[in-house]
Amino acid sequence: MRTLEYKTTGICCTQINVAVENGKVAQVHFLNGCDGNLKAVSQLVRGMPVEHTIELLKGIDCGKRGTSCPAQLAHALEQICQTVYPPLVEKQFEGIAKSD
Repeated sequence: MRTLEYKTTGICCTQINVAVENGKVAQVHFLNGCDGNLKAVSQLVRGMPVEHTIELLKGIDCGKRGTSCPAQLAHALEQICQTVYPPLVEKQFEGIAKSD
């Protein structure tokens, strides 16, 4: 299991602790922020494939902040992918490049 303590920017939540195991989100815990909503996000993504979770959450905006707690979770997961699963990230970017 790989874990990351991700320091967020631009949102109420100050840190996201995330764990990934076998390419799936194993655990997520948000520090600060909208407690009920973030508990729900944590429950909903548990067991989900990392790449699918990133696709779903990336780009979500909270108000006009330009980011959100879910978007920051996507960034944290991308960071784990870049350090733990480099072929997965390269594969994702190849697919994006081909469709452009």
